[in-house]
Amino acid sequence: MIRLTRSPDPVPPAEQVEVTQMRIGIVNDLSVARLAMSRVLVSSPNHEVAWAANDGGEAIARAREDPPDLILMDLLMPRIDGVEATRQIMSESPCAILLVTATVSGHLDKVYQAMGHGALDAIDTPTLGPRGELGGTQLLLNKIESIGKLIGKPTESSPDWCGAATCPPPSAGASLPMPALHGLIVLGASTGGPGALVEVLSGLPATLDAGIIIVQHLDSTFSQGLGQWLFEQTRRRVTLISEGSEPRAGEILLSGTDDHVVLGDDRRLHYSIEPRMNYYRPSVDVFFDSVARNWPKPGVAALLTGIGRDGAKGLLHLRQQGWWTIAQDVSSSVVGDMPKSAAEIGAAQEILPLSRIAEAITQRIQIE
Repeated sequence: MIRLTRSPDPVPPAEQVEVTQMRIGIVNDLSVARLAMSRVLVSSPNHEVAWAANDGGEAIARAREDPPDLILMDLLMPRIDGVEATRQIMSESPCAILLVTATVSGHLDKVYQAMGHGALDAIDTPTLGPRGELGGTQLLLNKIESIGKLIGKPTESSPDWCGAATCPPPSAGASLPMPALHGLIVLGASTGGPGALVEVLSGLPATLDAGIIIVQHLDSTFSQGLGQWLFEQTRRRVTLISEGSEPRAGEILLSGTDDHVVLGDDRRLHYSIEPRMNYYRPSVDVFFDSVARNWPKPGVAALLTGIGRDGAKGLLHLRQQGWWTIAQDVSSSVVGDMPKSAAEIGAAQEILPLSRIAEAITQRIQIE
């Protein structure tokens, strides 16, 4: 089982969140890039440079000897690149990994490969100008702050947690005509999700008469590219959810912004900024809860690999509404927190290795 330190349970607004310093490792084969990132980190009292590595091989060794809270991982390096380094670190001595590379947009394939192995996010490397001026400082600090919230290392500027507990309870769907599709499949994923989604989508029959909706924790910058990458890996067309999208048979819809995806009482998909202070964006809990409230016919829901607890309560609400619910087992998860949390509260009727989830979904949709 791979575990990362995860975000605490939701706390009342009046409670004080303890501020802790993040120890951060830097991995880059260019000294100027290491210097730029070091200067960004020391500019904040909340961050400490734990160590710096020249390539992926050295990073693997350093992470094994001295695991930091977060690693800033380059992608393109000699000997062992960032993809392989991410895979080995998450297997041997897991910790949060943020990809920091010269041009994220120019290496999206490697970005999604690394995310499939457990990297949380990606950003362009800060620049160091000829007069020593730094570029991209605030963008990097913002990313680090977001990750800090997820792994339980809030900074002084972090707002109080407000989770899916603020969402209304499930209720019966509105009196609308039944949807014109055989069934609905909903999938939630986070850390390691891109790789897990490839395996699940590849295993589903192309002729399956069901709509598929995916909510993946991901910065909106990468949503379009993830849809294209999933198509390249599975040969299944993936469409980003647009405001008012309607689930259709044979169509795969993917969350496309940082806002939460909700199924409205009109049985169409909408984006919502609320709950505004839920650190998981888009939230699987928020989406699953809305489906439990508003979709009239039970389908199949699966909660895949991910950090934290997002999706567990929503999966339970779906089960209570008659849905067949599945959680990925811990041993096949890159990070097992999310599906394990679902299992602990009885939200999952089946706990399966990743290799068996597509088959289970297919059988249950056909039964339904």
